[in-house]
Amino acid sequence: MTIELTEINPGECYRILENERFGHLACCKDGQPYVAAIYFAFSSGIAYSFTMPGKKLDWMRGNHKVCLHVEQRSSGGGWTSVVVEGRFEEFPDSDARGSERLHAWSLLQKYSDWWEIGSMKPHEVPMLDGSPHVFYGILVTAVTGRRAVRAD
Repeated sequence: MTIELTEINPGECYRILENERFGHLACCKDGQPYVAAIYFAFSSGIAYSFTMPGKKLDWMRGNHKVCLHVEQRSSGGGWTSVVVEGRFEEFPDSDARGSERLHAWSLLQKYSDWWEIGSMKPHEVPMLDGSPHVFYGILVTAVTGRRAVRAD
């Protein structure tokens, strides 16, 4: 089996991002990378997502440079891969970015399971007075993509 690998243009990368909703987010602290699965909704150059306090959020707050990888599998054994270089931006409820928070929620809530990955923890989380959930965006600074198809 021979595989042909080709670059895809930024426009096609953006179309893929608009149609997908699952990816892997990479962040880094003190030279140590960390990768986590996320659900997202993509609109106007921003991948919107949701999380609870934890390692991923702490690391993104400390280093806003992040990377998102999205992959599509095709029937026939091929795939398309899109890599987004971007900047983390938090959308708190209490400031001027509140409208971005509502926009993030409006895009994500179209899917019944939008909150699952962002709200799950491997250990029990204590009850708090207020909700600690965080809406955030990955603002695209660069996008690249490749497609692999069978050539035989």
